[in-house]
Parts: sequence; structure tokens; C-alpha cells
Amino acid sequence: MSPNEKTRYSDEELKEFEGIIDEKLTMAKKQLEFYLAQLEELADNPDSKVKGLDDGIGSLESDRITSMASRQQNLIKHLENAKIRIKNKVYGICRETGKLISKERLRAVPHATLSIEAKQKQ
Repeated sequence: MSPNEKTRYSDEELKEFEGIIDEKLTMAKKQLEFYLAQLEELADNPDSKVKGLDDGIGSLESDRITSMASRQQNLIKHLENAKIRIKNKVYGICRETGKLISKERLRAVPHATLSIEAKQKQ
């Protein structure tokens, strides 16, 4: 590592990433609420969305929504963990290489813990 190479993002940069994460968290939580409301509606009134369809299709729809809700819960957990890394000032450091993950990658995937280089090696 050269002496000029940064080992962590500045507080100002971390604040930018925290804003991105907060936006994504808000959207993910809204999406999760939507999925949970759909599941509740299916459970309370199984005929409402799938009127005239057999139980198999209703069950498939319920499984699909459950899967999407689970993915949202995982995303929320990853985003919240990223906020903890920001607080601890270790956000954006690749867990494999120890180098900074590119800003472009973090803007696209703010909960990333691997650089593109490390991800490609997997």
C-alpha cells in the first residue's frame, strides 16, 4: 500500500453513504410493509386476489410473496449493518483485501462488504 493510498473514507464521505443507505432503508421497509400487507390479505381473505383459482395457485402466490418479504428483511439487515460500519468508521473497507471498495460500487450496492476484485475471485 502506497503512503498516499486512503485506508478509510472521510467523515464527509461516510455521511454521503449514510444518506444513500437511509434512503434505501426507507424504501426497503415500505416494500416489506407492502408484502406483509399482501400476505395478511391473502390469509384473511384467500379469495380476494385469486378468485376462481385453485388452492395451488394461491399457495404459490403466498410462497412468492413470502420469499420477496424474506429478501427485503435480509436487505434491511444488511443496510442496518452497513450503518453500524459507518458509525465504527470501517464502512467501505473490503473484508477480503482490506482496501477501500470503490465509491461507484458503494453507491450502487451500499451494503457491499467486498470490492469488485474480491467478488470476482469468489
